[in-house]
Amino acid sequence: PANLAEDVLGLLVIIACYALMSWRLMRILLRGPSSENAPPARLFLGVVFSLLPLALIVVVGMGYYYTALKLTERLIDTLYLLMIWIALESMLVRALTIAARRLAYQRAMDRRQAAEEEGASEHPENIEEPNLDIEQVNQQSLRLTRLATFGLFLVALYWVWSDLISVVSYLDNVALYEFTSGSGDALTTSAISLNDLLGALAIGGITLILARNLPGLLEVLVLSRLRLAPGSAYATGTLLSYTLVGTGIVSVLSTLGVSWDKLQWLVAALSVGLGFGLQEIFANFVSGLIILFEKPVRIGDVVTIGNLSGTVSRIRIRATTITDFDHKEIIVPNKTFVTDQLVNWSLSDTVTRVTIRIGVEFGSDLEQVRELLFQAARENPRVLKEPEPQVFFLSFGDSRLEHELRLHVRDLADRNPVIDEINRRVDREFHECGITIAFRQLDVHLKNRAGQELALPESRDDKA
Repeated sequence: PANLAEDVLGLLVIIACYALMSWRLMRILLRGPSSENAPPARLFLGVVFSLLPLALIVVVGMGYYYTALKLTERLIDTLYLLMIWIALESMLVRALTIAARRLAYQRAMDRRQAAEEEGASEHPENIEEPNLDIEQVNQQSLRLTRLATFGLFLVALYWVWSDLISVVSYLDNVALYEFTSGSGDALTTSAISLNDLLGALAIGGITLILARNLPGLLEVLVLSRLRLAPGSAYATGTLLSYTLVGTGIVSVLSTLGVSWDKLQWLVAALSVGLGFGLQEIFANFVSGLIILFEKPVRIGDVVTIGNLSGTVSRIRIRATTITDFDHKEIIVPNKTFVTDQLVNWSLSDTVTRVTIRIGVEFGSDLEQVRELLFQAARENPRVLKEPEPQVFFLSFGDSRLEHELRLHVRDLADRNPVIDEINRRVDREFHECGITIAFRQLDVHLKNRAGQELALPESRDDKA
């Protein structure tokens, strides 16, 4: 190494190679096809590696030629790792895209099969395989995949540079505080170093990232391939998040030297205090767990609770979010779903009955009325053939003959449209057949004290 400083030609060649390497890396970074949509972390790493050869030129100029050569070897190995990382991430993202496309196609096929079984569509449309972009794939899965590949890259990077960065081991000698464990003769004293604190922060960060993103990856790769009941995938992902958070908290406390024997009395005291002061919060949390396990409501269910109706969009620790039919989000505490009366329109079956009441005037042809109502229901594509529609002549009203048409629709979204379509058709058919839809009438007779009816004088408008 001492003789390397006399190799002037070698110094000039290595400096020229460093400059060329930096120029080529920066050119690839700025003019690459994916530079505009690249993640910030990848752009940052690209800039760092583009500037490293320039830093090595400075190192050579300061006389550390041998050091620059050793760093160059590590830099080249790191560039190889970068290429492997990018290729591996691209393959995994492609695999997730294919899995999401298959999931979307399978759900479309399931919807068509359900429609055929219910008889709602006599001529079902052909289901083509959807063309999904990367942005349409579950963002949690993509984020976690990129994070996993980045973690593998960091591990490999540490292996390449381990002999040069072992200097950070001095952090174990920086003691922050000491704690004792055990009792009696087994009492021991341990120190928590700065390295332990950094490890605890790393565990906390990894736990937070996994809790936010792992449920999405689990749904795409595993749960989508299983035949689970509706809402089970969401419940599984939510419970997995709770488990990850709990495990992460225990791991962080253990790394910092906080064991359960030191916390149990504090936890007991806090539990009693919080039980009285925040009992509603705890009640909502427990109710949320009951909802996830018992599943009286699931994501996508249409529910009515009190005077509120809408679709369940999110189930969280404290409250559940319902999106009503005006697209307003309503936050309902979880306790309400457990203690109050709840109507779930789609818990076990989305088929519901629709009742349409129609009154015709006295003297109408009842058989013709019955046939027209049957025809309007049977020829409507939203009306299910099983159970078949029914028409009943219920009563003689004050001013009309009361009829009731009962039919069933497959989805709640079909209720109002089918009422509109049948009412319009009935009005048109009755008008063509001369059947009058009666309205309530009220006759007022005026009598004097002698019991004689009085005739009202004609108004000026009547005379005109």
